[in-house]
Amino acid sequence: MDKRKLSCILVAAMASVNVFAGGILTNTNQSAMFLKNPARDAAIGLDGVYSNPAGVVFMKEGFHIAVNWQMARQTRTITSTNPLFALGKKNDGKTTKTFEGIANAYMIPSLQAAYNKGDWSIQFNFSMPGGGGVCEYGSGLGSFESAVAAIANQLNGLGVEGYDVDAYMRGRQYYFGFQLGAAYKINDNWSIYGGLRMLYGDASYKARLSNIMVKQAGEYISFDDFISNSVAGVNQLKGAAALAESMGYQLPAEQMEQLRRGEAALPELRALEKYSQGVNLMSIQTGFGFAPIIGVDFKIANFNFAAKYEFNTEMKMKNHSTLDKAMEIEAINKYQDGTDVDEDAPALLTVGAQWSVIPEVRLNLGYHHYYDKNAHWYNNAQSKLKHGTNEYLAGVEWDISPRVNISCGGQITRYGLSDDYMNDMSFVVNSYSAGFGLSYKATENITLTAAYFQTNYSDYEKTTIANQQTGARILGDSFTRTNRVIGLGCQVDF
Repeated sequence: MDKRKLSCILVAAMASVNVFAGGILTNTNQSAMFLKNPARDAAIGLDGVYSNPAGVVFMKEGFHIAVNWQMARQTRTITSTNPLFALGKKNDGKTTKTFEGIANAYMIPSLQAAYNKGDWSIQFNFSMPGGGGVCEYGSGLGSFESAVAAIANQLNGLGVEGYDVDAYMRGRQYYFGFQLGAAYKINDNWSIYGGLRMLYGDASYKARLSNIMVKQAGEYISFDDFISNSVAGVNQLKGAAALAESMGYQLPAEQMEQLRRGEAALPELRALEKYSQGVNLMSIQTGFGFAPIIGVDFKIANFNFAAKYEFNTEMKMKNHSTLDKAMEIEAINKYQDGTDVDEDAPALLTVGAQWSVIPEVRLNLGYHHYYDKNAHWYNNAQSKLKHGTNEYLAGVEWDISPRVNISCGGQITRYGLSDDYMNDMSFVVNSYSAGFGLSYKATENITLTAAYFQTNYSDYEKTTIANQQTGARILGDSFTRTNRVIGLGCQVDF
């Protein structure tokens, strides 16, 4: 590690935290209906205000409104490997350490409304197309600890044998979507839709490194005391050397070597002095953007086909941060106070098909493609992806009685991930999901829905270059997640 950059690496490690991804993890679970069967891209229903807006016009005339509540619990686990972790007091000499973040979203609301009259359907949707909760890493992240470990290793020449640190990170991110549009029924087979969504983003990030200690002569002392003692020791040796020279002799060779090492490290120690009490960062980001949405629906015999295209939402998040000036490492500048950060929500194409095998049973298929590489994210992060995100969906619905409907379905998600894109501050991994649920028509006008949805994630193993000359690589970090969601919905038709 370049010693010139050590003065900033602590802050940079903490500041580059994006707990809830802004574009690559666009939320599609906008209703309890989605949870019990995610393949809703060609279904005719009020939840289609989000998933198939052109098809909503084929519902009965009148006013329809649905409110939904979801609760999600997610874990994010990073297993980091770094030879320098062996220097850590809490690591028992091990070079691999696991960092777990817990993300709870107790309230994910959404609302869909439509007024159908004649050949027209006027529609409104409120939802959270991104974010939706808080994630906490009680022990920080591997990049946090790696920064402290690197400093301890660099100070080896001054007798540092190890380190200790307490770390913490908390991220909160909400993206609120307000969508207004209209569908028009061209004839009994065709309908079209046009609408506009306003996306408002509100995020905050808190990070802390505290109680930084270094091990010297078998004992742990605070980083603040170590720097003070080291600077004082160098000054004392300089004074002793000057006194000895004025008296015509020289200090012993061992003390002169200590003086040489101390003077060489002095600029580095003074640069690190501002971080001797630890590091705290607080950043709040807000921003908004607009995107048109178009859709089409086609009905023939027992089949229904639909497609929707959401244009790229250009977003710039405004920083309100404790970081008031640019730093040496570019990553830190993402959180510089008063700056604007690119955080687009990528364009999305969805296509779907529904087949009514018999009037009571329907089979559903769907496909989603996110144009991630055409979005604009900070530092052109989108260019590190191999391709945009692809999702494949299937489901089945069964009206087991005039009042009761049960359904289930699944979704496979594949990202264009690369080692350059993945980091412990913000990551996604390939997954497959399954959901099921029940809808009950309590009265002629009121329908209740309950559903459960679970996502199972793959492991992504990132390698790092261990030898710059040979290009040999070793395992660096391993990433995975868990996700479980329950949802309730209530639809009223007037």
